[in-house]
Amino acid sequence: MAHFYRSPLRDQDFLMPVNMADWLEEGHLAYFLIEVVGRLDLATLHARHPNDGVGRPAYDPAMMLTLLVYAYCGGVRSSRRIEASCRTDAAYRVICGGMVPDHSTIARFIVDHQGAMGGLFVSGLRLCAAAGLVDLSVLALDGTKIGSDAALDRNRDAEWIAARVAEALAAIVASEDTEAASPLFAGPRAELATRRGRLALYESALAVIAAEEAAAQAEAAGRADAAHAAAKEGRKLRGRKPKDPAAALERAKADYEVAKARAEERAATRAALEADARSSGRNLGGFLPGPDTKLAKASEALAAARATAEAAEPPARRTANITDPESRIMKTKDGFLQGYNAQAVVARNGVVVASTVSQDANDVELFVPMLAQVGRTLKAAGIEEVANLILADAGYWSAANATAEGPPRLIATVKDYKQRQAAREAGTTSGEPPKDASALEAMEHRLRTQEGAALYALRSSIVEPLFGDHKENQGWRRFRRRGLVAAEAEWSFMNLVQNLGKLFDHRGALAVPPTR
Repeated sequence: MAHFYRSPLRDQDFLMPVNMADWLEEGHLAYFLIEVVGRLDLATLHARHPNDGVGRPAYDPAMMLTLLVYAYCGGVRSSRRIEASCRTDAAYRVICGGMVPDHSTIARFIVDHQGAMGGLFVSGLRLCAAAGLVDLSVLALDGTKIGSDAALDRNRDAEWIAARVAEALAAIVASEDTEAASPLFAGPRAELATRRGRLALYESALAVIAAEEAAAQAEAAGRADAAHAAAKEGRKLRGRKPKDPAAALERAKADYEVAKARAEERAATRAALEADARSSGRNLGGFLPGPDTKLAKASEALAAARATAEAAEPPARRTANITDPESRIMKTKDGFLQGYNAQAVVARNGVVVASTVSQDANDVELFVPMLAQVGRTLKAAGIEEVANLILADAGYWSAANATAEGPPRLIATVKDYKQRQAAREAGTTSGEPPKDASALEAMEHRLRTQEGAALYALRSSIVEPLFGDHKENQGWRRFRRRGLVAAEAEWSFMNLVQNLGKLFDHRGALAVPPTR
């Protein structure tokens, strides 16, 4: 029995439309991005290509940027895969007009224009605001750990790195440094391709270790000075005792000085009373003072702290990553990774209004800087509206963050599941917090009100989808290039792509139909 199929006619002439503009349907994402990128402020990109007629003309920066945005929208970040798609994918070919930029050209474009990514993000946010997509009624702040282009097992101590520095210097001297900069070494791993590049990385890693050691020593000295200064004033420092044995020993010494001074003061007072009694010919009443128990306890604590410090093993050597010295070891729910802490502030409808990348693994110190970043970004985008409320999880909780200047905020004081459990046990409340409530008590009161609980419940649905899309849908679990500046640039570009995607979803709000 014969079969009847619709078979491809591969030898047919003009299988594709003659006009490239007809290759894609109306309203395709590629046509939308071509138009929208043309509305961004690209002055910084054009500034790198003066019209002096020297050399081969560069690719149009607007075309290159559109190409990258479209590739990122599809989760494609490899410059080689982008080049291959320019040969085979109709949408890529429409964007490039049939031209095929080399993968090295694409990679160099990313490197050359990394400083412009922050401005492009602001320009994209301005477009979102013009389309009415920036809803500042509720903002949510959160961070996620994103890996660097470096392995966790490439962390080395100062001794190992110093030996490699000596070897690299000897090799450079022996070879008279015949290695020259070459286009072959361009790309994200160019710094590892030459001896001088590797030497620079080793020296950067040593500088990181030296800076961390100096900061730790300064912090320890500051704590010890504060404890001894308090001891001179006859008072003890309050707060949790330090865990480090050396720091705990200094604290115990200061506490012993206070106890000793107070014991001597009490003994002097007793002696003065006894002398006055003898001179007046009377007996001093009361019981004879026994051993000073407070001084004895302080002495025992000092002896124990000294024994602990002497028995303690030497502190672990500080290390730095020799592939990406600016990255840090970050703790996640799945273990540790070598990378950065990527922060984002997201509006209620999913538009990112501020972002940054930090080396600090903890979020608590990033709350106030992110508030300032929101203000700067909104001002640069020409958005005069101010945020009504900002939400943050327990990682940002501190009394200082709760009372810092800025918009009203709800910051969880404990993890979300504990917050819900405490709310069930304590029940709901209403009204404003008591006037004498501490920052912690006031925040917990607001979170237990029906309005506060309902508003805080919005946090996860506002900010978590951003990280879920970046990591799960797009596969952006590590940055493509090394260094804090490069990571910051790519994070800004990722969030620019996110915002342009929101524009595409709401393209009916644009003044001009985003077709072709």
